[in-house]
Amino acid sequence: MSAKAISEQTGKEFLYKYICTTAAVQNRFCCATVTADTVWDRLIQDHPWLLTERLVVKPDQLIKRRGKLGLVAVDLNLEGVQEWLKSHLMTEITVGKVKGILKNFLIEPFVPHYQEEEFYVCIYASREGSQVLFHHEGGVDVGDVDTRAQKLSVRIDDKLTEETVTQQLLKNVTDEKKEVLANFIIGLFNLYEDLYFTYLEINPLVVTKDGVYILDMAAKIDSAADYICKPRWGDVEFPPPFGREAYPEEAYIADLDAKSGASLKLTLLNPKGRIWTMVAGGGASVVYSDTICDLGGVDELANYGEYSGAPSEQQTYDYAKTILSLMTREKHPDGKVLIIGGSIANFTNVAATFKGIVRAIKDYQGPLKENEVTIFVRRGGPNYQEGLRVMEEVGKTTGIPIHVFGTETHMTAIVGMALGHRPIPNLPPAAAHTANFLLNTSANATTPARTRNTSFSEHKLTNSVTDVMTPTAGFPPAKATTLFSRQTKAIVWGMQTRAVQGMLDFDYVCSRDEPSVVAMVYPFTGDHKQKFYWGHKEILLPVYKNMADAMKKHPDVDVLINFASLRSAFDSTMETLLYPQIHTIAIIAEGIPEALTRKLIKSADEKGVTIIGPATVGGIKPGCFKIGNTGGMLDNILASKLYRPGSVAYVSRSGGMSNELNNIISHTTDGVYEGVAIGGDRFPGSTFMDHVLRYQDTPGVKMIVILGEIGGTEEYNICQGIVDGRITKPVVCWCIGTCATMFSSEVQFGHAGACANQASETAVAKNQALQEAGAFVPNGFDELGDVIKFVYDDLVANGIIVPAQEVPPPTVPMDYSWARELGLIRKPASFMTSICDERGQELIYAGMPITEVFKEEMGLGGVLGLLWFQRRLPRYACQFIEMCLMVTADHGPAVSGAHNTIVCARAGKDLVSSLTSGLLTIGDRFGGALDAAAKQFSKAFDSGLLPMEFVNKMKKDGMLIMGIGHRVKSINNPDMRVQILKDFVKQHFPSTQLLDYALDVEKITTSKKPNLILNVDGFIGVAFVDLLRTCGGFTRDEADEFIEIGTLNGIFVLGRSIGFIGHYLDQKRLKQGLYRHPWDDISYVLPEHMSM
Repeated sequence: MSAKAISEQTGKEFLYKYICTTAAVQNRFCCATVTADTVWDRLIQDHPWLLTERLVVKPDQLIKRRGKLGLVAVDLNLEGVQEWLKSHLMTEITVGKVKGILKNFLIEPFVPHYQEEEFYVCIYASREGSQVLFHHEGGVDVGDVDTRAQKLSVRIDDKLTEETVTQQLLKNVTDEKKEVLANFIIGLFNLYEDLYFTYLEINPLVVTKDGVYILDMAAKIDSAADYICKPRWGDVEFPPPFGREAYPEEAYIADLDAKSGASLKLTLLNPKGRIWTMVAGGGASVVYSDTICDLGGVDELANYGEYSGAPSEQQTYDYAKTILSLMTREKHPDGKVLIIGGSIANFTNVAATFKGIVRAIKDYQGPLKENEVTIFVRRGGPNYQEGLRVMEEVGKTTGIPIHVFGTETHMTAIVGMALGHRPIPNLPPAAAHTANFLLNTSANATTPARTRNTSFSEHKLTNSVTDVMTPTAGFPPAKATTLFSRQTKAIVWGMQTRAVQGMLDFDYVCSRDEPSVVAMVYPFTGDHKQKFYWGHKEILLPVYKNMADAMKKHPDVDVLINFASLRSAFDSTMETLLYPQIHTIAIIAEGIPEALTRKLIKSADEKGVTIIGPATVGGIKPGCFKIGNTGGMLDNILASKLYRPGSVAYVSRSGGMSNELNNIISHTTDGVYEGVAIGGDRFPGSTFMDHVLRYQDTPGVKMIVILGEIGGTEEYNICQGIVDGRITKPVVCWCIGTCATMFSSEVQFGHAGACANQASETAVAKNQALQEAGAFVPNGFDELGDVIKFVYDDLVANGIIVPAQEVPPPTVPMDYSWARELGLIRKPASFMTSICDERGQELIYAGMPITEVFKEEMGLGGVLGLLWFQRRLPRYACQFIEMCLMVTADHGPAVSGAHNTIVCARAGKDLVSSLTSGLLTIGDRFGGALDAAAKQFSKAFDSGLLPMEFVNKMKKDGMLIMGIGHRVKSINNPDMRVQILKDFVKQHFPSTQLLDYALDVEKITTSKKPNLILNVDGFIGVAFVDLLRTCGGFTRDEADEFIEIGTLNGIFVLGRSIGFIGHYLDQKRLKQGLYRHPWDDISYVLPEHMSM
């Protein structure tokens, strides 16, 4: 949702803090909030004026006409306010049809004034700019301000002037107040624009000799502007409509939504209801709610919500488990139903999202059975067959009744089944596998030369890029009637390789001569080429860092598809509008602030450019061109016959529902001629009427389908067009959102524009007006397909449409990645790993989620155990590993590894290079003795050699005993590192057989020479063997294998890296210059004949 209501207190705080006006605004920040938890002493301490002023108290819960409802108490002292609140705070009242509890109150200073000092002012957004309403008589009896108030339309980018305000708004105001009011209204308008308000009403606004007082205020702000206004807004709380509680689960889903690129919405209507929904798509979610209410389920409808925009499996799981948790808290005598529905997805992987839902169902299978929940599923889109299969499978394994349907079933048919209005088919027809659409099943693998590219009812296919009218002098350029043709060429903004490949596959299956995408713009990389497929052939498309280069090198491009994020979409679109060659721009991003969208619309209108979007999937012209992911994957393109034109053109707000329309129209007519989803925002770049008039003027279009929506008044323009005779082709129209009039409180649906601000904006009112104007209007979405078929059959009977003969389209190879996703192929992996998995929502070490690693406080030793040994080692083993790392971390700058690191660092090399030079010195002579010592001592011990026999054998073989000997330390000057480790091992290890053996060897060697001690390398080596063999986590073979593959040297490498990095940082910090070894420390020994 974009325009969201804020509390009166929040609105006034914004005004008091940021308004810039010469008018003296009084009582700034004198607002105190009271709830059931308020501590009065603290409140008085924070607001001492409560003790000295006469006061006003009123609820601050988005309740309209509080004065007329007797909910405002005036001219009281603090005791009077407290007494009044005793009878009002936490009491239930009814406002219209809504029951709610009064929980939040606002106390302000009372302002004594006369009636003639009360005024009314309101500012709200419209498509063309902003409307300012002013009436010289404010207060509770202001009446119908739309008809009584003075109005001033402020066009986009225009500013208010004192002269304009005075002349057009203040006609009925006395002269002494005009200047103050004009200055205040100008300041208020600037505040409205700067803080991205969408609605701001003050009634009454009181002007006395002391200044301006804001008594009552109602406001909405554009929540999409949070990324712009966050520093000034702060953390804004959006209160729920009066009568609906704010549930923590709603806040949880809102938080998930904010952190996700997908869309996740949840509104609880009746937590005790028996009908729950989990619907994919903003438009589809409204359609399902409509159908439930139409079939009498409004009182049992528990929730409204939607998920869309390709949420991950984990995000869908979190969403699903929230709903399942809510619906299984309280039993219903008739059991419960869960409707998991949706239209045919354009790009969401249905199987991936369903896997998240299936996980949630498995987790809640017990409560679901206890609550006698029956689940009905209907879905289509990429990989939907696999999604339906896993859903059906979980029903069988858990015993939960789950009825599963695909695209062969009408979208809302499952609602009738769930509510008992239609029978449940025993065996629904199985949908063909995705692959069957894509692979050539004929013996002849050759591709047909050309598919059907026109219907018999269309006399001529337009070959021009766009059909643009010549502009009249003094007027902005006229927009194109034909947006797309078989020659249309486009640039895609953004690295959307999947969408581009989908467009190229569509081009190929439509038998276009050339790809429709000629280049991409992506400012975050340098110019380069990106590989794509054109049928079986690999091609390269250029990617440009800046748009100017792309436009200059591709002058034949006239369409730009903008995949920029909501933060970048405005700037990139404004840049695109600088190039006259562009006639159509599709903006995909959802969440662009309305004020910025309206600036785009103004600029586009001035340049004669058609904008599709924002918040859209785009549009499609079968046989010619498709925008991005529109129409879904090739299986749906082929199933809905979108590779060739039909005779029916449609326009919809919803992207998901546009794909459902493709399906419906393909089953009931000869197919789609063109379809556009204008987007769900309040002010889309182009309107229903823009496209309907294009269709009216396009010979190949014989009938028009419109899927309207609650909110806005655009559908009335269509009514007027039909009545005036401007629209003569048959129009089938249905506005979704009829359920809104049945709800007791206001519900904001999935699309930002899907909210009625007045009776005329309701879906019911618009459907009635369309029917009266002469459009074909079904009784509900369930009947939309039947009405379309009725109109189409009539056109065929009258010879207006002559269905063309079907020609098979070319076959397109399936991408390897998608074939693998569908399970059609298998390939040996290039790599195998068994220690870590980063693919899910949470990093996993050897099967243990990272959150568990920290929860169990496993430490570095525990992590090393998981990643190196794939075991959860005992606590003492983890501690021993950490001790080994600590004692091997460094041994001074003189050893070879540290020396090399220092020399490298002083030569100006980077950290990694310097560290590597030190590590490369590790071997048998330096640090690498751990492995060798472990192997030598183990072999001698396992073969039964006595310590003396082992020493004698090594001497006889001329081999050094690894791990024995030290340059500095001796039996008389022991190495404290070894002593610390020895004390720990003797105290905690279950057995130390090999260590005892090594200590016996030490006794023999030190008797010959005192420095032949068991050094730290040798000690760690033999102690680690004891650890692996006796901790109970390894078999003997496993323990020996870890020694053999060099695990122990890893301990030294890891530990000593700490010291090497320390030496590198030390040299940099000391700013040491290039090292040159001194001559006097080098013996120059040259051959005698050379020295002569």
